Amino acid sequence: MLLHARGLTKRFPGTVALDNVEFGLAAGEVHALLGENGAGKSTLIKCLTGAYRRDGGEILLDGRAVDPQSTAHAQELGIGTVYQEVNLLPNLTVAENLTLGRQPRRLGLVSRRAMRSLAREMLDGYGLSIDVDRDLGAYSVAVQQIIAIARAVHLSGKVLILDEPTASLDAREVALLFDVVRGLRERGLGIVFVSHFLDQVFAISDRITVLRNGRHVATTEAASLDRVRLINLMLGRELAEETSHNHGRREAGAELLRAEGLGRRGRITPFDLTIRSGEVIGMAGLLGSGRTETAEVLFGATAPDSGTVRDAKGPLDLSTPARAIAAGFGFAPEDRKTDGIIGDLTVRENIALALQAHRGWARPIPRAEQRRMADEYIRRLDIRTPGAEKPVGLLSGGNQQKVILARWLAMNPRFLILDEPTRGIDVGAHAEVLRLINEMVSSGMSLLVISSELEELVAVSDRVIVVRDRRHVAELAGQAITTEAIVNAIAAPEAKQEARA
Repeated sequence: MLLHARGLTKRFPGTVALDNVEFGLAAGEVHALLGENGAGKSTLIKCLTGAYRRDGGEILLDGRAVDPQSTAHAQELGIGTVYQEVNLLPNLTVAENLTLGRQPRRLGLVSRRAMRSLAREMLDGYGLSIDVDRDLGAYSVAVQQIIAIARAVHLSGKVLILDEPTASLDAREVALLFDVVRGLRERGLGIVFVSHFLDQVFAISDRITVLRNGRHVATTEAASLDRVRLINLMLGRELAEETSHNHGRREAGAELLRAEGLGRRGRITPFDLTIRSGEVIGMAGLLGSGRTETAEVLFGATAPDSGTVRDAKGPLDLSTPARAIAAGFGFAPEDRKTDGIIGDLTVRENIALALQAHRGWARPIPRAEQRRMADEYIRRLDIRTPGAEKPVGLLSGGNQQKVILARWLAMNPRFLILDEPTRGIDVGAHAEVLRLINEMVSSGMSLLVISSELEELVAVSDRVIVVRDRRHVAELAGQAITTEAIVNAIAAPEAKQEARA
């Protein structure tokens, strides 16, 4: 075994990020490391590369115990990493990036001729015929990734960790990168491949390891693992644990809006989506599949570069969140602490934010009206707080989630996007949020609910859109909405299909 982590443990205050994790990498193999958000993938990589100091276990390299003190030390030992965001300097030349920190010198001065020669030598065998004197930023992301790989292999030479290297690449660029990876595998490197794209995982990987909640779940040969089984390992549930849907309890109203060919290159493939008044559209898919990217394009957080959105009155401009809010859209994001709440502001101020943005800052909401509104939603949503003037950052996660919901209820949007509305909250708050979803839809609001909890989607959705590899691949409705059908749609490599009652 080239690299072997045994009993790896890493603790942070209040949580165990890695719990006795086992991971092995052979020379000349591509080993995929998979898991949902919070599974422990990033923590494992950081322990292997010296970015984190482990609290327990050992790391063996070529059968010898090693203890990486830093990423530079890990590189000296032979372990290199290339991340999704290329961590090189676009304003320097290719040659300068490849030799940064190890520039060849003559008489104490950097020899640019020797630097160029070394850079060309480092790129030999990667299939790149480029001018090493041009700035790195002049080349595509795919070429920059290959240059980063060439540098990492030159510095390390034994283990290469690729952390989401294809996230910003199109199909042609992925093929180019995979040719490079296969060449490195033939040279005997051990390659750890982290990705959310299952098609790519099966195309390039020899073995697959799945982590979940900081624990090792399984390691198996890629060729012997089917997609449904892999998704069940990642999500931590079996298809037998199916939740039935209470179909037919809602009748969708008139068409509220229609998106046609909406998308953003590198983020989400153009999609069509019709939304009707008073319905819940669930959105399912693995982390990184394109769920949040769909929401961001619909809300203008990422400006679309293709397609149109229309309502009964005509075209809608969703190029910015301000314009989406003006059109009656709301968005409660997945990361409530970073993108949702403003922790230093009070509950009252957080609740008033969306309505104030909808009205425009030239028409400030009087403080008395803000207090009345905050008190109403504290009561209606049972927000556990000593009062409306409490800083929202001091509330529990579930109560922060309710404050975000209150913010949008106060604005009364016609279409509200909820991205992972129950993640990280306790059981009681979870039930409250699901009750609120039904209450909002009963009032005529339309919802797009993104969730990793498949049972949750089955319970609340009138339709479910399945997203895979940044593409809408299936739509389920009526009796077709089951956990089994959703998992099968996520796993299936076929093109988009529809299932209806």
